[in-house]
Amino acid sequence: MTNEHWHDLGPIEALRTTPLRQLTVAHTKIALSWNGTRFGAIHGSCNHVGGPLGSGHLDGDYVVCPWHDWKFHHVTGQGEPGYEQDRVPSFELQERDGHLWLREEATTTRHREPHERHPLERALTREPGPVRVLAISTTVMDPKSKRYSTSEALLDLALQHAGSAHGAQTRMLKLRDLSFRHCEGYYSKAAHACTWPCSITQKDPTDEMAQVYENLVFWADVVLVGTPIRWGAASSLYFKMAERLNTVQNQITLRDRVLLSDKVGGLVITGGQDNVQAVAGQMLTFFGELGLHFPPFPFVAHSRGWTAEDMEHNIEQVRTDEGLHGEAKELVDRCLLLAARLRASATKA
Repeated sequence: MTNEHWHDLGPIEALRTTPLRQLTVAHTKIALSWNGTRFGAIHGSCNHVGGPLGSGHLDGDYVVCPWHDWKFHHVTGQGEPGYEQDRVPSFELQERDGHLWLREEATTTRHREPHERHPLERALTREPGPVRVLAISTTVMDPKSKRYSTSEALLDLALQHAGSAHGAQTRMLKLRDLSFRHCEGYYSKAAHACTWPCSITQKDPTDEMAQVYENLVFWADVVLVGTPIRWGAASSLYFKMAERLNTVQNQITLRDRVLLSDKVGGLVITGGQDNVQAVAGQMLTFFGELGLHFPPFPFVAHSRGWTAEDMEHNIEQVRTDEGLHGEAKELVDRCLLLAARLRASATKA
């Protein structure tokens, strides 16, 4: 053995104190492991999206990627049972004079086994057809004790107008009817760990946030988002959805890819307390960051105000206020007009 292509990793006893660590050897990332009986060295970049394998953890004989839980044998680099062909390079180790040495040239090569693409990974295409209006209701409600929702009622009215006055196709998504997990902070691990589709959706086929992604990214031309005001802010369901939409914004950050291209947004905000401007400001900023365009006067709002204590009249006012109903319809008119202009511009381009 010569030192030309071998590298001294340090004293064996010191290296045994940590089950897994990420090293850089000759500009190569190495995941060095000690499972209690044997050292292993594999390439430190995961096959999935390059997660740092050495920053993960050991599960028996397998290194688990900290980003999305892909597993590779800590000695051979092979994927877990059923995915053995999904392999990262492995490196030869030798013990000499109480030190551990690593051979610079990999013993095996990397092999990425083709994985079935998620349906949401398809190309962004807009199929021909009438203009499409999506409403997203973020009202929380017990399905066993349904009640009247002022924001959802105005969304319903807006959709009816879009269909009857403009011949639009319409859909309503009620977040309370969807079972989806909270954001688990993949972006906090690393920007590239937050993928499209969302890492949670990729790993969990039961995660119904996929319905929001499908309708928002691929189907809708106009998106109306409705929320009640809760303690001066949008609903908790709105924020649960917003956190999961980080995957859409991150595509702009990482790949300069706008998933919500040439789409128009409008807001319906109702609540007993007057904090409409702050709620609208957050929502406009957030969806603007995702790529939505907004017409002049981009939201409709209703509030009883800070001093109102007669909330028992709130629902009846929304039910019967023809002016408010008209404003909801006019919001749709403005959104559809802007959507038509954007589509015309896209066609000319």
